[in-house]
Amino acid sequence: MTSDASPQPIQSAKAAVESLAAVLGAALPGTLASADDPANALLHDAGVARAVVGRLRREGSSAGNDGLCRWLYDAFQSNLPEIQLAVLRFVPALAGVYMSRAVSRKPLAGFEAVLLALYAHAAAQRGSGEAETVSLPNLANPSVYHDAKVPPKTKAAELDVAVLSPALEPHGTMRATRRARIVGAVLELYHGKLAIMPLSSKMEFCEFCVAWTGNRSKLDDKPRVAAASEPAAAEEKLRRVPLPWELFQPVLRIVAHCLLGPTNSDELKTQATRAAECMYWRAAETMDARSVLAARSLVRLSQMTEEPIPEPSFSGAVETNMAELEAMRANILSNKN
Repeated sequence: MTSDASPQPIQSAKAAVESLAAVLGAALPGTLASADDPANALLHDAGVARAVVGRLRREGSSAGNDGLCRWLYDAFQSNLPEIQLAVLRFVPALAGVYMSRAVSRKPLAGFEAVLLALYAHAAAQRGSGEAETVSLPNLANPSVYHDAKVPPKTKAAELDVAVLSPALEPHGTMRATRRARIVGAVLELYHGKLAIMPLSSKMEFCEFCVAWTGNRSKLDDKPRVAAASEPAAAEEKLRRVPLPWELFQPVLRIVAHCLLGPTNSDELKTQATRAAECMYWRAAETMDARSVLAARSLVRLSQMTEEPIPEPSFSGAVETNMAELEAMRANILSNKN
């Protein structure tokens, strides 16, 4: 990543906060560097989040010599897990703005350098040529829940293996043909840390998700933009983007976590429900069977969570059974007579 100056490598959380202060200036609280845990404070500080997301959405923020992109790149390359986590917090804004601008073919060297660094980390974590898979039970084998229609004559049938994420090939440049795969892998990396991400980051993702689909939800009259950004006058309008399966799937997994995961935020659940509905209508437009089935299932699950599950009551069933027994007894006695 090019830059006018060669900054010092980030070797501590305090150094990361101080270098970010040089980029944001007065937008960064002075008490952040003196906090007992600067990395954790950086992750959860709402003021820093607004300042960073606002800068990412500003015109020209994706230039190769952009100071904030330079900081995100260096901070993640520091290999400090707590600082890498703070960088991942901004993945929704980074990916959201990048994909919207990529449609208009604007220069995006700064964003692409950060995304490629995140992608390389995800590929190294998984291992060369390793796909992410899950084993599914084969119904040809009997289980404690069912008997096989045709018992296997020799050995048990092998398990079905489903590929959640294909192998990550090394990529040093961003091309249109691999853009969705690279951004999808970065979103998978973000999804892996989603449980410890602040609420505002998840809210931003759901907002960008709605913008990507280009659809409207029944929950409101018009789509909104990320709440953690700068005032509307300074915001760049987000655009509808292509959503192939390698991008659609990780997006839907994140929305599902926001909707069904352990959270006490009704606002997040509302936003996630809205995003799931928009994803479904977008899938219905493309008629991709995998996308339609996955999005439709998530929408139905969201409807189930809204409906309270009635408590089981046995009193009515006992009374009904007793009435049926009395009727049967009376019928038997009448037949004997």
